[in-house]
Amino acid sequence: MPIAPVDTTISFSDLVQDPYPIYRKLRANAPVLKVDAIGRIMLTKAADTKHVKDNPDVFSSNDANTSMRRAFQAHTLMRKDGAEHMRERMAMAPAYSAKNIAGHWMPIYSKIADDLVTALPGGETVDLFTALAGPFAARCLAQLLGLPVATDGEMQRWSQVLIDGAGNFGWDPALFVDCDRANAEMNHSLDAAIARVQADPDPSALSAMVNADEPIDLSQIRSNIKIAIGGGLNEPRDALLTILYGLLNAPDQLQSIKQGALWGDAFDEGVRWGAPIQVSSRLVTQDTEIRGISIPKGETVMTIHASANYDEEIWTDPHLYNVERDKRPHQAFGNGPHFCQGKHIARRMLADILLPKLFERFPNISLSGYTQTRVWRHWMTWRARNCAVLPV
Repeated sequence: MPIAPVDTTISFSDLVQDPYPIYRKLRANAPVLKVDAIGRIMLTKAADTKHVKDNPDVFSSNDANTSMRRAFQAHTLMRKDGAEHMRERMAMAPAYSAKNIAGHWMPIYSKIADDLVTALPGGETVDLFTALAGPFAARCLAQLLGLPVATDGEMQRWSQVLIDGAGNFGWDPALFVDCDRANAEMNHSLDAAIARVQADPDPSALSAMVNADEPIDLSQIRSNIKIAIGGGLNEPRDALLTILYGLLNAPDQLQSIKQGALWGDAFDEGVRWGAPIQVSSRLVTQDTEIRGISIPKGETVMTIHASANYDEEIWTDPHLYNVERDKRPHQAFGNGPHFCQGKHIARRMLADILLPKLFERFPNISLSGYTQTRVWRHWMTWRARNCAVLPV
């Protein structure tokens, strides 16, 4: 059985700047390919990425070669399997319960959305990344996690630094210096927040972990909150901008969504089109094979969710934002035991709250010329860097 071919032409810079043309070629010609620049076997077909995530006994999350441990200063639940992973994941689960989402978080998030949308100036060009998407995601997440005194700027900076550190496959030391600084700041903020929820419990994730009958270790409480900061802010932030970019470039689709109040459809297609979690690594624990290619024990595979969501075997013209396409399962939030815990709350934040409010106040918003030609950068996570609109 042949081993995975090795590519020495694809650079890390190529993947950061725009990996989608690369993924398209690999799906067609080399769906199982070892890329020398990242030291991993890239899997770009949907069936293969799903197979890996659905089989954690063979493909372990505990990849010691990832930069995540260095970036987060911890062995996080994202790099754990089985009971150990589940115990830490479930420690935060009460904050994400359907009862808490509907009864506690949605009213708070609705007020945050009202404040931000009302503050947008009419008749002006507005960068919604800085004026709306970033602050909304930051403020909502700070409430959910139990860090209400953290500023929008702190939450956004911490999140991006952790994401950049976790995706630092080039092992740039400067990025880790930024991570160390952010970790020190977060630890200081968490110490104060832990004392507060011990004295006055609330529905937040931090309170759920601190006040549990059998709480997980303090080090893991900290790392859980950091994981949620690193991964939970960019999802609603960039999904909002992606949806707006897609809809405002497709007026007929936007009109259909408005008439039917189908904001959930707009969200689902947006996160397929620009998967919030673009890639993840898995350590191979036993000799196996994928598509007739031998994958030996000790190798590391990288599941490319961004590519899986563009697989031509599943979707026609996958590069297009199209809310009218047939509904099929996608891998925007992963699958298997590590399926993103915040997916449902992110969907409700945007589909039930922010998108309807935004278009109610600004029914005729349009993209500026700057945004129409903007090239977005993406690798570990989809980065909808800017969305400048003209709210009329």
